[in-house]
Amino acid sequence: MIHCSIYKTLQTAQGTINLDIFFEIEQGKLVTLFGPSGSGKTTILRILAGLTSPQKGRIAFNNETWFDTKNINLPPQKRQVGFVFQEYALFPNMTVEENLQYALGKAQANAIVQELMYVMDIEQLQNRKPDTLSGGQKQRVALARALVRKPQLLLLDEPLSALDSEMRLKLQDHILKLHKEFNLTTILVSHDFSEIFKMSDTTMMLKNGKISGQGIPSEILVNEPGSGDFQLIGEVINIEKENFAYVISVSVGNNIIKINSSEDEAIQLNVGDKVLVSLKLLNPLIKKIS
Repeated sequence: MIHCSIYKTLQTAQGTINLDIFFEIEQGKLVTLFGPSGSGKTTILRILAGLTSPQKGRIAFNNETWFDTKNINLPPQKRQVGFVFQEYALFPNMTVEENLQYALGKAQANAIVQELMYVMDIEQLQNRKPDTLSGGQKQRVALARALVRKPQLLLLDEPLSALDSEMRLKLQDHILKLHKEFNLTTILVSHDFSEIFKMSDTTMMLKNGKISGQGIPSEILVNEPGSGDFQLIGEVINIEKENFAYVISVSVGNNIIKINSSEDEAIQLNVGDKVLVSLKLLNPLIKKIS
């Protein structure tokens, strides 16, 4: 269980905001932080990792206090945290294997490095340096390195945003696999709706330094007032007639979205069609794309 109650004044591009946050996360959950730029998402990750200190508050992980305003502030190396950044942060002068070995603790055996290279399918890259790798390969190395010390908490700051769609989907699967295999508690910052729907147990919506909503993705992203327009690509898996309307079920990642539709719209669709679902002011629109 993570207990996090923190306060910190932040200077952002949008002006001064007061980060005033309280949340608790159960062990083994994958939680996504979502919200506009400057709302405090990355700062929360940095505070949890011990890279930034709040002005006041308390952070505890599995009954161990990491931060307390009065007298406790554990350094990063004493927190059970793995951190993956968007920009990879690999050492350019080291090979893949050396990057992972650098993260080893003093008493750790090299076996965990070999295990992670196998799990992440980067064994064939072990003697190569980062500048010879693709973006997806670099991110797999960064994920493996974050897990070398067997952390219990994994922090992901938009790690897939710079990758193409195909590679992003593959690495989403890798992250979910690692999350379950290593029994991690994971906090992910993401702006990608399909990624959030696919990966998250819970989503926390941040606005102006505060949590404005918390729940399963379908509740938070669809029902959050003023959430704006967003689009998801999915596949029609069922079309049902209910009274005078139709209900179209669309699979998006590992989630199913149900949309009320008119007969005119429904008769143009078939099970298996790829569709674009647009949510505008909470009114979903569906359009066939292939």
